[in-house]
Amino acid sequence: MEKLMLLGDEAFAQGALDAGVSGFYGYPGTPSTEIIEFIQRSKQANADKIHHTWSSNEKTAYEAALGMSYAGKRAVVTMKHVGLNVAADPFMNSAMTGANGGLLVVVADDPSMHSSQNEQDSRFFGKFAMIPILEPSNQQECYDMAFFGFELSEKFGIPVMLRLTTRLSHSRSGVIPRERLPQNEISIPENPVQYVLLPGIARQKYKGLIAAQEGYEKEAENSPFNRYDLEAKDTSKGIIASGLAYNYLREVYGEEPIPYPVIKISQYPLPMAQIHKLYDMCDSLLILEEGMPVIEEMLKGASFKGSKPIHGRLDGTIARDGELNPNKVAKALGLEDKYGMDVPDIVAPRPPALCVGCPHIDSFKTLNEALKDYENARVFGDIGCYTLGFLPPYQSINSCVDMGASITMAKGASDSGIHPSIAVIGDSTFTHSGMTGLMDCIYEKTNIVIIILDNSTTGMTGGQEYTAKGRLEEICIGLGVEKEHIRTFFPHIRNHEEMIQIYKEEIEYEGVSVIIPRRECIQTLKRRTKKGK
Repeated sequence: MEKLMLLGDEAFAQGALDAGVSGFYGYPGTPSTEIIEFIQRSKQANADKIHHTWSSNEKTAYEAALGMSYAGKRAVVTMKHVGLNVAADPFMNSAMTGANGGLLVVVADDPSMHSSQNEQDSRFFGKFAMIPILEPSNQQECYDMAFFGFELSEKFGIPVMLRLTTRLSHSRSGVIPRERLPQNEISIPENPVQYVLLPGIARQKYKGLIAAQEGYEKEAENSPFNRYDLEAKDTSKGIIASGLAYNYLREVYGEEPIPYPVIKISQYPLPMAQIHKLYDMCDSLLILEEGMPVIEEMLKGASFKGSKPIHGRLDGTIARDGELNPNKVAKALGLEDKYGMDVPDIVAPRPPALCVGCPHIDSFKTLNEALKDYENARVFGDIGCYTLGFLPPYQSINSCVDMGASITMAKGASDSGIHPSIAVIGDSTFTHSGMTGLMDCIYEKTNIVIIILDNSTTGMTGGQEYTAKGRLEEICIGLGVEKEHIRTFFPHIRNHEEMIQIYKEEIEYEGVSVIIPRRECIQTLKRRTKKGK
């Protein structure tokens, strides 16, 4: 069949389509966003009526995908690594309920934090839940693992995690497609209590999950994606390379054979029998893995004979933080650092900035002016492009922790006596995880001002739709905010004085105020104008 040139995200998405998926669920988050965006553009997906709208957050997405699996259909739920924190409750419990139709949990990690708050490694979550994990090393494996992952999920009746990383998600390579499979028919679980986690049932389900580990390990030992090249004669060093790290290892040696025995890991649990074999035959081990030292920690805690050194991120052979690259791998192997070039001095670093014409600029300028007479004013920010309000020339924001934390942190600060305590949150982020914090404020009549920056899109991840678009006032009224303290304005320099006055009035009100500056994102406006809409 004709080879396709696809991003890693797109290769998986096309693989899932061809493998008979019926629904994609997720919340946009770089580097996972392109999976569902690819499906939304796909004529094949639209012709086959594949579900592909964005969910309110990762938790609701996961639960919806679990519901589709319950009905016997194949489903995918996508998110970035920190999104798995939001979905942790259904994720952990779905390991107990199991799956009916194939269920793939696709999590894209972001080593080096290109667009994230931390570097957490989703393999820890997969190990915690005791489910199989797939970790592709190239775009072809991204595609093929969609087929394999659904089959593995249905064989064992368990969700399967597929872990991507930034460079694989956002780089292109040729992919050879396979013959398409039909979608599953609806089939209700035969066991009527499979999805009922009452304690008495859950205890038995947990015993079953533990008993299933032996089967998962055997599958990993014989996986077509794990490779054992143990014939090399130089046994002074053995190498274990997982996922994308194997590509970096391969790049270091180019066309030359790797002189050391190598195990490539792309399916977990770890194939311990083969790893023990490698350990016994070599003087030391070098662990190459993108992200945190998951494999290294597991091996150092395993019962290996003797005390041969195991090198990796934990002992400093490879830096503990940041992405891998061929230079880091070469250095760990004692080879010359020869890849790429230094950035010339003539290239000046440029920090990110709000777009020219961004509506948030006027919102921040007037907020700063409204707060200048309040010595103890604090503004708690959130996750979105408006987080750039922290940087000069605005310097409007004092915190950015996680999705939805602006409202709840501002509440806690208000409870402690800080006044004024301001929360700044985006419209999509408010839908994602801000509404529950607002409920807490309403319940306690907290003295707080919540600013919902409404640019009518999920701006930071490229302009996706979100579930509460056009309904923010209705939601706030429905939750219990007094109608007269829900204020809106058009953030623009011509309304400068009006905006400042609204801010000041609501700061002085002792209770819950919601201010909604509303103006469309300049980037989505440009795209609509270009299309003539």
